[in-house]
Amino acid sequence: MADLNFARGPDRREFLTRCAALGGATLVGVKRGRGRSVRFRAYPFTLGVASGDPAPQGLVLWTRLAPEPLTPSGGMLPQNVTVRWEIAQDERFSRGLLRGDVTAVPSLAHAVHVEVNGLQPDREYWYRFIAGDESSPAGRTRTAPLGTDLPEALRFAFASCQHYEQGFFTALRHLAAEDIRFVVHLGDYIYESGATPDRPRRHEGDEIMTLDEYRQRYALYKLDADLQAAHAALPWIVTWDDHEVDNNYAGDRDENGTPPPEFLRRRAAAYQAYYEHMPVRRGARPDGPNARLYRRLRFGRLLDLHVLDGRQYRTDQPCGDGRKPRCADAFDARATLLGRAQEAWLEQGLGQSNARWNAIANQVPLSQIDNEPGENASYSMDRWDGYVAARSRLLQRLRARRPNPPIVITGDTHFSLAGELRPEFGNPASPVVGVEFIGTSLSSGGDGQDMADFGQRFLDANPDLRFFNNQRGYVRCVVTPREWQADYRVVDFVTRPGSPITTRASFTVLDGRPGLQRA
Repeated sequence: MADLNFARGPDRREFLTRCAALGGATLVGVKRGRGRSVRFRAYPFTLGVASGDPAPQGLVLWTRLAPEPLTPSGGMLPQNVTVRWEIAQDERFSRGLLRGDVTAVPSLAHAVHVEVNGLQPDREYWYRFIAGDESSPAGRTRTAPLGTDLPEALRFAFASCQHYEQGFFTALRHLAAEDIRFVVHLGDYIYESGATPDRPRRHEGDEIMTLDEYRQRYALYKLDADLQAAHAALPWIVTWDDHEVDNNYAGDRDENGTPPPEFLRRRAAAYQAYYEHMPVRRGARPDGPNARLYRRLRFGRLLDLHVLDGRQYRTDQPCGDGRKPRCADAFDARATLLGRAQEAWLEQGLGQSNARWNAIANQVPLSQIDNEPGENASYSMDRWDGYVAARSRLLQRLRARRPNPPIVITGDTHFSLAGELRPEFGNPASPVVGVEFIGTSLSSGGDGQDMADFGQRFLDANPDLRFFNNQRGYVRCVVTPREWQADYRVVDFVTRPGSPITTRASFTVLDGRPGLQRA
């Protein structure tokens, strides 16, 4: 498997050391001598920089001006500010330099999204922002391969569920040091809950509801040096799950029975704050409570990545939500987790793909997970287990994709699983139509342990599941034309900083041979 070449700049650990030095809210700006009129009361780039959605000729660059990030306005006056962006092929910004100006406006919390074009495919770049006399930290990013190319290898990682109160983001520091090209974040970037006593770190105030409160919560998370380092080191591809708005929300409904018009006002605030803080393209900018986040990214002829939105369009959870035996509503053919338009979009994309591999970035487990062996079967109604007919439709689409059924990468669970997908779960005669790698949380759930009592029950009750682990971390994937390898990377603890990281298990899927193998 080919290694990526980062020889043009400093090594990755040196780069991360620099990011750490620039990662806090007490940064001192670098004087640029451009004579611009804007002046800041404090350093404005406290939330760092980010890049995302890499394409062969371009990608998105992001930052937000916030000299006082935990205040409602971020410490900015209600006026437009011109921000200079620069991107180059070296960290000294001396080769292949492109630059331009963008306006940071109060209505978007002085966040900027720059869609850079005219770059070279499959190449590393450095970028930064300048406002007035202040310069941001430099970030590093990389474009995607040309659509006609077949890379020897593509390395990336996927992760989810970073609860600030429940642990430190140590796993993200290790992720930033990985020899990979991008990160896929599958949701729960923030948590909406209020402050909880006796936690390693604390949220501010009560459960968030308003636009100002969502902005401040994102700012709190983005002040974390490990999160900033991971964004500065790699481009991210993001989607949301429930906690970016409210726990277990479904479409226009929350779990508290709030009238839909009232909840949609909250959803509009949450979606706007998400857009303001994520490196996504302008097409994802919300229109009130609606935003188009599902999309497709291509990495040569090796990989097509289909990014789902499993929250905005779903029907309400059946059977009253929760974990319980299925009622009749769980089998309702009218129920949907993706919405009919997104289902059709995914079916069309899988059918037209000419990539060696297809991956589906999915929020909640597609695999059947019976929580109790024997006659006491119970399932989570918030996952695909509560939408049986919709899942059957999707599994039939996966079955039609040959010779390599799609790989499903999933978050949500706060523990790791690996399993095979079948039209009839638990029936060894039913054909394998895909493989699902379910990643654990980055910090949600606290320290965890290798095996838990409920983990053994999962394995006993679900023969299609091959692996369980209850530690925190992420999954690193190495994709070649011949195989897909998934490495489950775990940290020993998150309730204090500094944990080492190890590979707990590795699995492979071979080209033309659907099914899961232990590496």
